[in-house]
Amino acid sequence: MELSILNLLAVLVVAFVAGNVVSRMGYPAVLGEIGAGILLGPPLLGWLQAGAPLLVIAELGILLMMTYIGMEIDLRDLRRASTAGFWAAIGGFVVPFALGYWVTMAFIGDVWAALFIGMAMGVTSLATKSRILVELGILDTRVSHVMMAGALIADTLALIIFAAILSSVTVGTVSLASVSVVALQIAAFFAAAWVLGVLVVPRMFSWLVARGFGGRTFYLTLALLVALAFAELAELAGLHGILGAFLAGLFLREGIRNKRLSHDVTGVVKDVSLGFLAPVFFVTAGFEVSFGVFRGDLVLLVTLIVLATVGKIIGTALFYLPSGHGWREGVTVGFGMNGRGAVEIIIAGIGLQAGIIDQTVFSILVFMAIFTTASVPFLLKRGVGWLERRGELVRADPATRPVLIVGASALAREFAHHLADTRRVTLIDHNARNVALARDEGLDALQGDALDPSTLARAGADECGTLLAVTPNPAVNVLVAQRARESFLIQRVRALLRPDSDGGLYAVLDAIGATLLFGSPIDVGRWERVAARAPRSTLERVSVERARAAWRAADPDLGAHDVLPLFVRRDGRLLVFGDLDELSDDDEVLALVDEEVQGP
Repeated sequence: MELSILNLLAVLVVAFVAGNVVSRMGYPAVLGEIGAGILLGPPLLGWLQAGAPLLVIAELGILLMMTYIGMEIDLRDLRRASTAGFWAAIGGFVVPFALGYWVTMAFIGDVWAALFIGMAMGVTSLATKSRILVELGILDTRVSHVMMAGALIADTLALIIFAAILSSVTVGTVSLASVSVVALQIAAFFAAAWVLGVLVVPRMFSWLVARGFGGRTFYLTLALLVALAFAELAELAGLHGILGAFLAGLFLREGIRNKRLSHDVTGVVKDVSLGFLAPVFFVTAGFEVSFGVFRGDLVLLVTLIVLATVGKIIGTALFYLPSGHGWREGVTVGFGMNGRGAVEIIIAGIGLQAGIIDQTVFSILVFMAIFTTASVPFLLKRGVGWLERRGELVRADPATRPVLIVGASALAREFAHHLADTRRVTLIDHNARNVALARDEGLDALQGDALDPSTLARAGADECGTLLAVTPNPAVNVLVAQRARESFLIQRVRALLRPDSDGGLYAVLDAIGATLLFGSPIDVGRWERVAARAPRSTLERVSVERARAAWRAADPDLGAHDVLPLFVRRDGRLLVFGDLDELSDDDEVLALVDEEVQGP
């Protein structure tokens, strides 16, 4: 059967329009896409029809979408959530899974359908969460970290259980022998995927980079080939390709060592999957929905939706209690994890194609995904507001991740000594004497060229949240700042400049989103001498009023301040000083003071 270009165009147009309309209303685009399929497809108006070529495009779309979801996941984010948060995620999966299995057995009596519905009730949509968290401005909160960890765990568990169900159905019988075969297939697949993803893929990318292969298009093509290879590996193991594509995404994120390139490739995969291919799947998924469930299975539909919501919230909150963070935070996390979204619809569609579930169960799962996902912005916004009003919304310290300081002179070491009290700090300097002094003072210092990406990588730039470029050379500081932002995507980058620095350096910092250390150029030589004279214990506590007066009274073109603020202590946190405009009256400023200069 030939592909109907007109039909494909119509599907993409309605997906684009419906997705954007729903997005502007504050809901995930996937709800608009599947809604368009229901409205304009066979369930209602019948204007759009599926065909074999369209279904192939849809299949490719979900493979690439699962690859993108995998590439968006930073496994290190799991470490941001406490052990109690991990168990809250497990509770948010196990409780609704058990409720879904029990209710389905009571109503239908089919074990496979019961397992499938239970799995779908336990899943939570990772892709859906990210946008909602950004819009609510809570990405830096403990609630957000637990939710993202929970989404990763729940989706991974669901995919493994789904793979087991699909493989068991393929075997055709349930016995000790068949279960053992399924278990061996799954174990073999994960073992092979681990070997390829951890040992082969990173070495392949490193080998190609070392031999001059480059360019976003080249690595995008290679990433897609890796994703399809992992998907085929899953198929060969009797599983579904989406599990392989998901794992491929996880490994590709780590395998592409250049963070800027990894970011670019992830963005293109996102655009191709979410912007072009995946919408075809969601629209065509709407074609399979039957409104008959509202007539013959309304009680089951309502029961499952209610239990899915209550089970997710109660299960999350119950398992979260031992954390000591309060039941209100647990309930709020449950609100956020309630949406099933894209992953449930993908799994349901595959289950329908495989004959594990019928059209009735498929329709129930689709409506469950729609209703629960639509509830997340409403419930989570109120949960977050509830915590804020009670002063219980805990935001992560913006400077808890490791710090990389380029330069190991007296001023750089002054920064390092104080920051090292609360986080890991590494210094890099080309000067062997500075490195030796830093090590003698008990600091972690590395001798090398900070403009070399391999040196930054050895210093742990991949994991750093902050980079301070504090060498006496402004041009080097700016170039290092640029490398940190573009190659390693370090979020907070500050560079030191002198009053005589070239104006173009300021433009570069602005272009890459980095900031000027101290918010103003300084006389570097003078403050290096002050730092060398003053051991760390002599940092003075300076009032905000004095810091403002001293800073504003000096000529910024000369850098002739008598007070150099290094840190701001705010709400018990030690932050690197940024700019006068960032100070509040309740802050405590820790500064170097040049006693040889008469202050205002």
